[in-house]
Amino acid sequence: MSKKSQKRVAKKTNPRIVELIGLLKETSHTENAPIWKDLAKRLEKPNRTHAEINLSKIDRNTDENEIVLVPGKVLGAGDLGHGVTVAALKISNTAKDKIESVGGKILTIEDILEENPSGSGIKILQ
Repeated sequence: MSKKSQKRVAKKTNPRIVELIGLLKETSHTENAPIWKDLAKRLEKPNRTHAEINLSKIDRNTDENEIVLVPGKVLGAGDLGHGVTVAALKISNTAKDKIESVGGKILTIEDILEENPSGSGIKILQ
């Protein structure tokens, strides 16, 4: 195979993401929960393809007390009219303040994985 025809494979350099991907795949297998395998595949892609979601999109696509998982970053644009639990790789300080001000809860993806290994009731927003 020539060098031109070889596909370049990106290697993750952030140790947190590398460890998280392994944990997601392992949990998916042990708990028979395909949501975690899907999330691992999304996180394996280049960082520039990771989601960047505004609070206005979360507000439009969720109801009170739902669990939302964002495979990327949550940004503070827009308003949130109800309390939701949000798990993401990163959350801006503005988004954090707005989520907590309406009674919402913020978790890391590792936290949500530990609290809900079966993945039931989680909505992924991309």
